[in-house]
Amino acid sequence: MALKEDIKRIVDGKHGDPFSILGMHVVEKNIEVRAFLPEAEDAWVINEKTDKKYPMEKMHKQGFYFAKFQQKDKFSYRIVIKTYEGEKKEFKDAYSFGQVLTDYDLHLIGEGSHYKKYEKLGAHVTEIGGVKGVHFAVWAPNAKTVSVVGDFNRWDNRRHPMRLIISSGIWEIFIPGTGEGETYKFYIRSKYNKFKAEKADPYGFFFEYRPKSASIVYDINKYRWNDEQWIRKRSKTNWFESPLSIYEVHLGSWMRVPDEENRFLTYRELSDTLIEYVKQMGYTHIELLPVSEHPLDASWGYQTIGYFAATSRHGTPDDFMFFIDKCHQNNIGVILDWAPAHFPKDGHGLGFFDGTCLYEHEDPRKGEHRDWGTLIFNYGRNEVRNFLISNALFWLEKYHIDGLRVDAVASMLYLDYSRKEGDWVPNIFGGNENLEAIDFIKKFNELTHQYFPGILTIAEESTAWPGVSKPVYLGGLGFDMKWNMGWMNDTLEYISKEPVHRKYHHNNLTFGLLYAFTENFILVLSHDEVVHGKRSMLNKMPGDMWQKFANLRLFYGYMYGHPGKKLCFMGGEFGQWDEWKSDYSLDWHLVDYRQHNRLQKYVQDLNRLYSSEPSLHEVDFDYRGFEWIDFRDTDSSSISFIRRSKMQDDHVVVVCNFTPVPRFGYRVGVPEKCFYSEILNSDSREYWGSDLGNAGGVHSEDIPWHGKPYSINIVLPPLAVLYFKPVYILKES
Repeated sequence: MALKEDIKRIVDGKHGDPFSILGMHVVEKNIEVRAFLPEAEDAWVINEKTDKKYPMEKMHKQGFYFAKFQQKDKFSYRIVIKTYEGEKKEFKDAYSFGQVLTDYDLHLIGEGSHYKKYEKLGAHVTEIGGVKGVHFAVWAPNAKTVSVVGDFNRWDNRRHPMRLIISSGIWEIFIPGTGEGETYKFYIRSKYNKFKAEKADPYGFFFEYRPKSASIVYDINKYRWNDEQWIRKRSKTNWFESPLSIYEVHLGSWMRVPDEENRFLTYRELSDTLIEYVKQMGYTHIELLPVSEHPLDASWGYQTIGYFAATSRHGTPDDFMFFIDKCHQNNIGVILDWAPAHFPKDGHGLGFFDGTCLYEHEDPRKGEHRDWGTLIFNYGRNEVRNFLISNALFWLEKYHIDGLRVDAVASMLYLDYSRKEGDWVPNIFGGNENLEAIDFIKKFNELTHQYFPGILTIAEESTAWPGVSKPVYLGGLGFDMKWNMGWMNDTLEYISKEPVHRKYHHNNLTFGLLYAFTENFILVLSHDEVVHGKRSMLNKMPGDMWQKFANLRLFYGYMYGHPGKKLCFMGGEFGQWDEWKSDYSLDWHLVDYRQHNRLQKYVQDLNRLYSSEPSLHEVDFDYRGFEWIDFRDTDSSSISFIRRSKMQDDHVVVVCNFTPVPRFGYRVGVPEKCFYSEILNSDSREYWGSDLGNAGGVHSEDIPWHGKPYSINIVLPPLAVLYFKPVYILKES
């Protein structure tokens, strides 16, 4: 019989090796079945082979039961109890099952190379020996005990203590009779500092609706996808030479339902509204601010708790899969913002997980972002690197995500990021580079592209770190593309100035071309630029209402003509007046007004023109795709340049006037003797402009100009951008 002290430790929920006590055991040529059943008034063992029922003896008033069989051979059994409420329950004993994780799994996890770790840790609906249930596993090497608690055991941490696989620090248990929909957490008692806490599952696939924080058992594998055609096409697409126009969206505030207490739209509602809108507007991709589960709405998702869970704010994991599936069926890619740089300190999260700094660095000089109040991952630890890399692969595999935009890369690269002198620890060579994070980033980029050809990885990196978007084998970090923060800062500073002052800041327009081809850049007008007093895109523009709209049309036209892929945050396309407020819907009523409606139409036309003209997207990352015509006309605050496709004769001439003064007889050098069709005029009446222009186009003349053999004499409207495309007329022989 089990020792009294062992029984007491089981009853108190403090036994570190419950499988050595509970379940069926051979003791001195007899069989003993032991179970802790605190809810049972009476209990029986049923021999599943003979179907005979044997009473169990209560050995402790708290509900420790025991039955002895005078035989040597073990047998399969079930337990039947009568509860104190008089209810009868029959179930398989969780302590009759052996270890589930294999030695091979544990070896890969230990060395940090189990890239489908999410299939082993966490909660998985499964069947063992014909018995259905849920297998739970969690990494907590410094825990004294770990239990699964949930509705199914009345959140009693004594009821389902787990088995420690000593070599790995992983605790596991298979609980028969449980299934999808069960809420649960891991109750952890640490070896240190008398720490104890209920923690959400780091690998949980679904969470309760905030502010509740429990994980929910969910079968992630039951959705049936219908996007095979998109996935095949994606793997063969050269995104560097393809149009990439990204609509950045925060799902919680793109549109709400004010008549129903300002509630969020569900993923399935968004599948109708958002996808139809994006398709209509001509964007190629949606980029979602983080949808991984997060406790605080105000973090916009960047302070993640549930790295493997699509937020329950909008529905279930299957609902989110449906949304992505429908995007793909409508030829729209989906990029997710991913936040592996830091995580919040919430008590149910990763921080101080098992009473030690398990996921984060112990030294706050390396392990804490003081500005953000968050913790920094310990990228040098195999299990932590494996957690993050398997998470990236999880979104690509299980949710068919087309790209990951990695947030706050600069904070990962530099040990002294946003730190005062003396508040950071140099690397082994005395430098400020975070060598462990750099190695992690390279591995992340190598593996995501190895397993999922055609996906994109994008860096939000705000410094001059070299080779961010160069392959790892060439010494780079391995990202496909990088946000062009320099272009964004310079051009927004320029366009927000009164036109009379712009000639003194002309360099802000032109400087970006000095480094435009050093990285594979995306030009971004992101959510960060329309919050915290920075004003909305429309409200950044100077002048009266007409000038504000004209400036914004000009700015967008300049952006779409400039080398680099494109990203614009929601609301900017129709000219939202107010800053973005994450707790409210965009001001969709503005679209009823002509000036906003016409701006929206302009952005729609820009997207379609951008996608249909190879000159505007085929050669974004090489100097051969761009040529200045005139960048010196500072007095007129005007610039002109050529964009070329891979077929160098195929080109578009872009001319911008950043003043409200119309320029008549404005001459621009061009390379060809032909008719130049005016394919875009931001001053068109269609876009709420003054309707100055060139009546559809102009013929080039034999007048050399700007170092070109020919030139066009044009009307350059105020605060406007013009696109001209050569039209070659074949002469009859």
